[in-house]
Amino acid sequence: MATGGGIQGTLDDLGTPLADVTFVVVDLETTGGSPAESAITEIGAVKVRGGEPLGEFATLVDPGGPIPPFITVLTGITQQMVTAAPRIGAVLPAFLEFARGCVLVAHNAPFDLGFLRAACAAGGHPWPAFPVVDTADLARRVLTRDEVPNCKLATLSRYFRTATEPCHRALADARATVDVLHGLLERLGAFGAKSLEELKTFAKAPTPEQQRKRHLAEGVPSVPGVYVFEDAGGEILYVGKSTDLRSRVRSYFTASETRRRVREMIGIAERVRPIVCATGLEAEIRELRLIARHKPRYNRRSRFPERAIWLKLTTEPFPRLSVVRECRDDLTPYLGPFPSTRVAEEARAALHEAVPLRQCTQRLTPRLIEHGRARTCVLAELGRCGAPCDGRESITGYERHTNLARAVMEGDARPVVAALQARIDRLAGELRYEEAAEQRDRLAAFVRAAARCQRLSALSGCAELVAARPGFGGGWELAVVRHGRLAGSGVVPPDARTAAAVRAHVDAVIATAETVAPAAGPAGTASVEEMECVLRWLESPGARLVELDGTWSCPVHGAEGMRERIQRAYANPPM
Repeated sequence: MATGGGIQGTLDDLGTPLADVTFVVVDLETTGGSPAESAITEIGAVKVRGGEPLGEFATLVDPGGPIPPFITVLTGITQQMVTAAPRIGAVLPAFLEFARGCVLVAHNAPFDLGFLRAACAAGGHPWPAFPVVDTADLARRVLTRDEVPNCKLATLSRYFRTATEPCHRALADARATVDVLHGLLERLGAFGAKSLEELKTFAKAPTPEQQRKRHLAEGVPSVPGVYVFEDAGGEILYVGKSTDLRSRVRSYFTASETRRRVREMIGIAERVRPIVCATGLEAEIRELRLIARHKPRYNRRSRFPERAIWLKLTTEPFPRLSVVRECRDDLTPYLGPFPSTRVAEEARAALHEAVPLRQCTQRLTPRLIEHGRARTCVLAELGRCGAPCDGRESITGYERHTNLARAVMEGDARPVVAALQARIDRLAGELRYEEAAEQRDRLAAFVRAAARCQRLSALSGCAELVAARPGFGGGWELAVVRHGRLAGSGVVPPDARTAAAVRAHVDAVIATAETVAPAAGPAGTASVEEMECVLRWLESPGARLVELDGTWSCPVHGAEGMRERIQRAYANPPM
């Protein structure tokens, strides 16, 4: 006889207890941060179930190319260590078999899984549908800022007192991640997550703070523009852009937003201010300008465009190449910008290979030389300098080096490319591959910076450029660019069908555009990032010029046409 009461659930309803789940915790070491440009050098993995280790997998991997020195310093993995190691194509099937049927765990999983997926794609292996647990993301959800200042593996290792200390070697870091995983799973018990299914649900749930702040997205329009998160005092915390403001802002209050810093920002934010823009390009530029002006603490990129690094030919009787942080109106050529001082130094070394400019940093004047007070160096004896410091080369004689350097920096990259290529070929012929790779890196630093600088200079040299691009919903997007700076933006609506109607909209955008005066340097009126946004827009499919005041072109023998050769050199290193 049936009686009233609850219905007893089945074992299937309870899900898979975490104690019965087999986890494979994996860690990789690589030659860089991008699977498109870098390769795996080591794989380490630990298989565990119920807190007990079941097996380990560890191997070095030959990346098929040079290991950058800073990676060797970081990991301790040298070129000699991987010379006899198998390639990733031979290692991958064994790892996939080791992890078959398990839940894959990694700290900052998108990084490791990105490399593994890329390796599978390159080797023709289908990527198994592994359930994935990211211990970094899990830590952000269960640990507070008072407990740990960040969710780096080393920090969590100290917090959970792991038996193994992470040291940027794959197996050691995987072992440390196992202990971190167990510590996090214990913390999850307090949230009622005791099965694999509950763990997945917990990882996908928005935080209470995100749920509480959902009302901030109300009233945001579904149009292109910029959104600004502000605190109670009006301080700008974060600036972003989107072609659909409403959809993008609402995503910050869902489970898809997992970034720790952004979640922290949401906890402080009290309002979201939308700034409607005519086009996506205008939104992108406004975002960059707002970030540069206000330097919001939760924006990581584009906050300090003034810190760009350049290489300039100094204005002295005996000019030299100097690394600087600003472009001045001194009528001297500049090269850059560079991502770091180290890359700028590599480009300078490439230029010195072709042009025997002096490399000393002293302020060399004719009077100093005449009185014998100039310091001398050994470069003259090596044929790398004409030695103006001891009077062997006059100002007039030195001018030929200056003129050659100016020509190279302003448009003719052939002398540098020829000099470096000859040296690379000689070193490769002598089987000195690591030295050849260093010269290749110098050449790449020069070519990339020169190509970038020539593109920027060409755009900034145009007094006015008016262009149009097909809009996503029909009609046209318009941009007015003056000396490289976006001065105006607008649209031609789809219903403007006659030439006169279209022209009226174009004239209106031009008339209301900002007045821009030319400034010093290749990027004097706008940041480099802004100009590159404009260039990408101009080079997009369907874009066309409407009006042009100036000459928009790159040098015939410039570096732009040599970038493909550099990419091929990295794809086929001399070793």
